[in-house]
Order: sequence, then structure tokens, then C-alpha cells
Amino acid sequence: MNSLSIFQSLVNEYAGYTFLGGFLLIIGSLGAARLFAKADQPWVAAFIPIWNVAIVLKMVGRPVSHLAFFLVPFYNVYFFFRLCVELAQSFGKYSILDYVLVSVFNVFYVLNLALAYNEEYEGPVYGVDRAHHGDSNVLAAH
Repeated sequence: MNSLSIFQSLVNEYAGYTFLGGFLLIIGSLGAARLFAKADQPWVAAFIPIWNVAIVLKMVGRPVSHLAFFLVPFYNVYFFFRLCVELAQSFGKYSILDYVLVSVFNVFYVLNLALAYNEEYEGPVYGVDRAHHGDSNVLAAH
């Protein structure tokens, strides 16, 4: 069997999962595009793999070289959730509930940040002492 016929059989057998995955991919990309535009970043980057992650790193204030952390097994999972939390913090979200929501419902949380008119991009948070930004309960970033 060639790889195309294997792919077709998987799509036919798991049509519901294929539809759900495609739906989440489209919603996530459109939400990310709007979020990038809100942060004065190129919105088209949301549709281009690797560049989209580089833009998120830039939005939270991390160097692009931190892309390499996604290549480290097990640490990449931690780093993904850490990046999600830092993205929420870049929009002024510092509650535990926000951290859980951005980690569990990432696609929909990003879509909400992107479409909500009252949510504004506040700037990078990585390496910034957040205790001086009005939230004294939050420790400085490492």
C-alpha cells in the first residue's frame, strides 16, 4: 500500500476526528491571525508553521532561539504550556483560572483574546519584573 491509500483509509475510518481536527486548525489559525494583528504583528504568520511560533515568542518577549526548546523531548510540553501562560500574561491575564483556561482550551482562549474588544496587548512579559505592573502578588519572571 502506498502512503496515499493509507491516508485515505484513515480519513474514511476516522472522518469525525478528521473533521474536528480540521475545524480546530481553521479556528485556531483565524484566531491567531486576529491576535497577531492586535499585537501589531504580521497576521499572515498565523498560517505559516514555525513562523507563527516565532511571532508568539516575540510577543511574549522571548528570543527566537527559544524555538529550539520545542525539539527537547518532555521539556517541549512544559515549554508549550509556559508559552501559553506568558501569552495570556501579555494580555494582562494573571489569574490561576486564566492559566488553566489558556492551557486546557487554548484554541478557544486565543480566539476569545483576539475577538474581545476590551482585551489589549500589553507587551512582552518574559524577563520583566511584573511586580511593578500593578500586580504585587506575581513574582518576577525567571
